[in-house]
Amino acid sequence: MVQFAVNTTRIDPYKNFKFRVTVDQQIVAGVSKVSGLKRTTEVVTHRDGGQQAMKFHSPGVTNFEPITLERGITYDATFEAWAQTVFNVEGDAGMSLKNYKKNMTIELYNLQGTKVRAWNVYRCWVSEFTAVPELDANGNAIAFESIIVQNEGFERDIAVVETAEF
Repeated sequence: MVQFAVNTTRIDPYKNFKFRVTVDQQIVAGVSKVSGLKRTTEVVTHRDGGQQAMKFHSPGVTNFEPITLERGITYDATFEAWAQTVFNVEGDAGMSLKNYKKNMTIELYNLQGTKVRAWNVYRCWVSEFTAVPELDANGNAIAFESIIVQNEGFERDIAVVETAEF
């Protein structure tokens, strides 16, 4: 079985460390980790009165798991500004009903820097914001900020197709 239609001699799958995240078509600087995109559909089990020995299963409600984005702390305020659209110290008047949900795109690139896959994530909003991690004077690590984003679904961008590698 051929894994790649255009690059038929390629045998290894794409790596997970070259990617880009955009929110409202703006690149989010410095994102170093994105959790996976996961969709789960509940199973509805039922029985038919004429089939006492069997249970039947059908799809129920679909749930889209939250997405976690992490990046090293810099002066870029994208995470904080987005989180502030849901909660603001000014109270209810500080929440932006117009701007709190945003569309997001996650793009995967091959080692040559060519986009090989992309997923559009719809109506995202920040449900959790970590402004600063635990600080440790004895540590030796990067300080990361993170957001957890709720979403109302995702789909693969089928306009991104396999191109010939050189």
